[in-house]
Amino acid sequence: MTALDLRGKSALVTGGARRIGRAIAMELARAGADVAVTYRSSRVEAEQTAELIAELGVRGFAVECDVRSEASVKTCVSQAASRLGGIDVLVNSAAIFDSAPIEELEVEAWDRVFETNARGPFLVARAALPWLRQARGRIINLGSLGGLQAWPTHAHYCSSKAALHMLTQVMARAFAPEVSVNCVAPGWIDADGDAIGGERSAYFAAKTPLERNGTPEDVAQTVLFLAAGPSFVTGQILSVDGGLGLL
Repeated sequence: MTALDLRGKSALVTGGARRIGRAIAMELARAGADVAVTYRSSRVEAEQTAELIAELGVRGFAVECDVRSEASVKTCVSQAASRLGGIDVLVNSAAIFDSAPIEELEVEAWDRVFETNARGPFLVARAALPWLRQARGRIINLGSLGGLQAWPTHAHYCSSKAALHMLTQVMARAFAPEVSVNCVAPGWIDADGDAIGGERSAYFAAKTPLERNGTPEDVAQTVLFLAAGPSFVTGQILSVDGGLGLL
């Protein structure tokens, strides 16, 4: 396979300040892309990520965006497109992970997860579409193994990611032929700063056929493949879970 090359391309990564989002932004930058990362409350981390991107010899900057807000999204995308000179790749990484027994799940928690995990990618993709169509670009959404399996204590999270998987396929049809749209669905990912590691991390590593948990870099490299690889791939939900979803 030829090297995955994004030189001369521009990427917008929502939620790119920390963890998986940062790994994705850095991977795209290493492939040569100029990268804008969005943040809502993690301004310091987003600016640090932008500095790390710039150290790779490409342009990097942070832009504030509340993906739940249509007005904020429109302003953010316009700013990013102006500073980048367009948008070739959109990665919808911003998300909320939450859990609660379904019988105790409050409506406010349900809505909070859905407005970020499902409505957010819709708003950002719609706002970026004119630039993506002009560039014959790519959209990569960050789904989850939870969108493919039923986790009893994560009803709102699983449902929001399942909605994003379907949105991916709808957009793949609606935005064709100019834009390809795919989704990466990670399994258990060990990321620095996660509050859900410890014993559960070891538990999932033991269950996974490849005998380890995923890393942010595993996800980022898959995103890069979809961003720079064959343009004939669209509408796919690609699990990155070490085989955990096979169990």
